Amino acid sequence: MTQISKSNPHEPHTVYIKPSKGLAALNLRDLLHYRELIFFMVWRDVKVKYKQTLLGMAWAVVQPVMTMLVFTFLFDRVAKLPTEGIPYPVFSFTALLPWGLFVTALNQGSRSLVAHQNMVTKIYFPRLILPTASVFAGMVDFLIAFVILVILMFIYQVAPAWHLLWTLPLFLLLAIITALGVALWLSAINVQYRDVNQALPFLTQFWLFATPVAYSASVISEKWQIAYSLNPMAGVVNGFRWALLGVGSGPDITLWVSVGISILIFISGLFYFRSMEKTFADTI
Repeated sequence: MTQISKSNPHEPHTVYIKPSKGLAALNLRDLLHYRELIFFMVWRDVKVKYKQTLLGMAWAVVQPVMTMLVFTFLFDRVAKLPTEGIPYPVFSFTALLPWGLFVTALNQGSRSLVAHQNMVTKIYFPRLILPTASVFAGMVDFLIAFVILVILMFIYQVAPAWHLLWTLPLFLLLAIITALGVALWLSAINVQYRDVNQALPFLTQFWLFATPVAYSASVISEKWQIAYSLNPMAGVVNGFRWALLGVGSGPDITLWVSVGISILIFISGLFYFRSMEKTFADTI
C-alpha cells in the first residue's frame, strides 16, 4: 500500500504491513479493553450453572463435601493412608479446593467456544475471553468452598500455618495459570475435534488419581518424585497444603518442575489458541 509523505506530498512511499511476532502476536491488551465483557461472561456462567436448580449455589459446597466423605471412608478408614498428622477431612478438602477450580476449567473452559458458537460466528470479540471467563467463574465456587474449609479446620482444631499464609495467593495464581493453560488447549482443539467431549470424563478421572488429592505425595517413592512432579497439578495441590497447613516439603525441586510445566502449558496454550483463532468461525 502507498501513503503520502508529509515532508514531500508528491513523493509516495511504501508501507509494509507484517504480522506481529512474539508476545505482541498475542495482543493481550484486548482483554483489558473488553474487561467489562469478561465480567459479564463470568456472571452469566455462574447464573447459568445454577439456574433452575433446587440447591442453587449450594452445589459448590455439596460436591466437594461429598467427595471428601467418600475419600475419608476409602483412603482413611479402609486404606489408612498417611496424612502427615492432619485429620483426613481437612487434609483432603484442602486439596479439593484447587482441584475443583481445575475441573471447572476442564469441563466448562474446553466447551466454551462450542457453547457460544453463535457469538463466535456473528460478532467480533477476543475469543480468549470465553475460556478465561469459564476459569474465573470457577473462582466463585472456590471462595464458597473455602468457607467450608475454615469451618472444618475449626471443628478439627487445625491451626493454619500463619507464617506461610502469605504464599497462598501465589499458589492460587499457579492454579489459575494451570487451569487456564489447559482450558486454552482443549477449547481450541474442541472446535475442530469434538472427541474432546468424549475424552473429558476419562481425562478428569485419570488426572484426579494422578494428583495427590486423596493421598499425600509422600507415598510416592523418592526416585519417582521428579517424574511425578511433571503433573503440574501435583505442585498446585502440594503448594496449597504447605501454605495452609504447613505440611509437605515446601518449595523444592519438585515444586519448581511443576511450576515450569504450568507456565509452559499456559504460554504454549496462548500461542496455539491465537494461531487457531482465525479459523474458529469457519470450523465451529
